Amino acid sequence: MQELLSSYLPVIIFFGLSLFIALALAIAPFIVAYRAPDSEKLSAYECGFNAFDDARMKFDVRYYLVAILFIIFDLEVAFLFPWAASFGDLGWFGFWSMMLFLGVLTIGFIYEWKKGALEWD
Repeated sequence: MQELLSSYLPVIIFFGLSLFIALALAIAPFIVAYRAPDSEKLSAYECGFNAFDDARMKFDVRYYLVAILFIIFDLEVAFLFPWAASFGDLGWFGFWSMMLFLGVLTIGFIYEWKKGALEWD
């Protein structure tokens, strides 16, 4: 029984250390924070100017297109890593299926580029 409990000692130490770090990071801002903010620190900092319009105003569609581009390339990378790790086992079928996938993404990127979605003028 003693051997079984001693095999869990590294897990208990890791759990205790992670709990200590989490509590330290949660409590530290309350200890070291500056308590007398001035008007400059309370001003708008997100975009550099104060809000002047309704919060439900329309956004330019390019913001959404850039977000879609990010998701597309994020998915591409998420599929490329496992494919590259098991490339030797997949053979030619795995190679050409990934080339088809990358081709579809490339066609979509070229279409978005030609439509001017990446231009911020």
